[in-house]
Formats: sequence, structure tokens, C-alpha cells
Amino acid sequence: MAFVSSVGRLLFASVFLLSARQEFNEFGSDGGPAAKFLRPKLDVFSSHLLTHTGVHLPKQLEIKHLVAAAIVLKGVGGLLFIFGSSFGAVLLLLHQAIATPILYDFYNYDAEKKEFNQLFLKFTQNLALFGALLFFISMKISMPKKQLRKRAPKAKTT
Repeated sequence: MAFVSSVGRLLFASVFLLSARQEFNEFGSDGGPAAKFLRPKLDVFSSHLLTHTGVHLPKQLEIKHLVAAAIVLKGVGGLLFIFGSSFGAVLLLLHQAIATPILYDFYNYDAEKKEFNQLFLKFTQNLALFGALLFFISMKISMPKKQLRKRAPKAKTT
């Protein structure tokens, strides 16, 4: 059972690790293609956030720093997750919670548009990953720790 669990964690984390590796290889001095893709999405998300909640995102926010943070969250979280760490799952959960509503902004498109369906599908897939991470964390919390049992001394018979 432990082998199957390890393989499952490896396969699950490979999605994040391969993504982090690709973004790291393409990073460059400006954040790479991920930063170019993220800038307009973050601007739209920021305006929605301001309109609906009144919360301002900092203006001096560097996109390349956000991409670097995403790479670190996915890389470190994925590696820790492979070894069964709930902290690694929390890092991946944090990444999913921040990145999913920004990157897959289906709510900005009309339901009949092709982009709506593509973004909504990716959004729901990331929600499934989010749910799997929550499940992993809850299982780690609910499993009893291995306890050392004290052996009762045997009574000597004479």
C-alpha cells in the first residue's frame, strides 16, 4: 500500500513539478512568457477585486516576482508532497487558491464564447486538484500517529 501511495503522490506532483521546470527554463530577465500571459489577467482580476471588495493590489507589483513565487510554490511544494509532507500540500494548495481564479477567468466571458468553455474546463480541473489536496491534508490529519506502546512487564513466576 505504501508503494502505491508513493507512486500516486509522484504522479500527482509531477503536474506541478513539470510546470515549475518549464516556467523556470523560460523565465529570463522579464519573467518569460508566463509573465506576459499573467499581466493582462492580473489587471482584470485587480479591477474586479477593487470593484467588488474595495481591496487594492499594490501598483508596484512586479509580475516576474509573482512568476518566481509560483515556481517556488510549485517546485518546493511538489517535492515535499512526493515525500508525504502535508506542508508541501499546503504550498500547492496556496498556489492553486491564488492562481486558479486569476488564470482561468471564465467569468469575464459570455457563456456562448469558445473561451468561456475552455477556461471553465481548466478552472474546474484545478478545483479538482484543489479538492484532492484538501483530501490529502484531511487524511494526514485524521490518521493516528504511530504510537510507541509500552510493554507491560511480565510477572515473574518462581
